Amino acid sequence: MSETYTLYNSTVMDHFMHPRNMGDLKDADGVGEVGAAACGDIMKISLKIKDGKIEDARFKTFGCGSAIASSSMATELIKGRSIDEAMNFTNQEVVDALGGLPPVKIHCSVLAEEALKAALEDYIRKHPETASKLQTPVPAAA
Repeated sequence: MSETYTLYNSTVMDHFMHPRNMGDLKDADGVGEVGAAACGDIMKISLKIKDGKIEDARFKTFGCGSAIASSSMATELIKGRSIDEAMNFTNQEVVDALGGLPPVKIHCSVLAEEALKAALEDYIRKHPETASKLQTPVPAAA
């Protein structure tokens, strides 16, 4: 008697098998790249920002199915958000929108949050006049 064990739900599998917004944005306004040494995942998110809102988002991810699905979902969720709204984005939004991730894969959603915030910080560094208009404080550069 064989029992099938599925690690990922259908939403995660869909975003893994059919990722949305994959690739680079030409002339991106902000780019963030992060990696996790423990698992080897690397995530890069590129943003196009117009009139204080995220007009487009793309990703490139080297990693497992959860990392790719998390990147795909994150780019879907942040389009149309203001910079302030995006600065308050959390990995839990990714987890919820994906219908959950296995506990050992939650770090993939955290990488998506970190890559997005790194891209936003890159944008703000390039457009310092933006920082004064934000309600959300920008983290100090490391």
